[in-house]
Amino acid sequence: MRIGVIDTETTGLHQEKGDRIIEIALVEYDLETAKQVDQYVQRIHPLRSIDPKAQEVHGIGIEDLVGCPTWEKVAPEVHARLSRLDLLIAHNMGFDGPFIGLELLRVGMTPPALQSFCTMESARWATPMGKLPTLKELCFALSVPYDESAAHAALYDVQKTAECLFRGLARGFYTIETTNDEGRKAA
Repeated sequence: MRIGVIDTETTGLHQEKGDRIIEIALVEYDLETAKQVDQYVQRIHPLRSIDPKAQEVHGIGIEDLVGCPTWEKVAPEVHARLSRLDLLIAHNMGFDGPFIGLELLRVGMTPPALQSFCTMESARWATPMGKLPTLKELCFALSVPYDESAAHAALYDVQKTAECLFRGLARGFYTIETTNDEGRKAA
């Protein structure tokens, strides 16, 4: 089974107000072996400014995106890579999934129908009182090293999400249900 772990960095939090993706990382793994099989990382020029609060988090300024392709140029590659996956995983799928889907729709592409799994939504066990864990908190709970100075770069966040996923699966904290070719659920 091919899974993709994805993360985005954006100009802000509100796509309905025109915020756009400025960096995307999609790393494919074989679920059975936990081996990486492919990696795609791309910065994207948003053709708009970046909210200063967003820039504070990810550290990407508009000057860092000069010469980068626009989403219209990147979307076909992202769509093709997503289309070959069996499962898409993110830490905060509720943000990344819709953001990517709406960006694809914006340029006239139908998002692929994919099963998804959120390492944040499925990890309330990792924090006191069952709050949604940040990636840093999830890494701490699973003894995965976390470097705050490297955090919020899309590739770094994907790598840490994948480490947490595979460690959580090995320890029985996560269960991923998949649908087999006959449409029946499998674990």
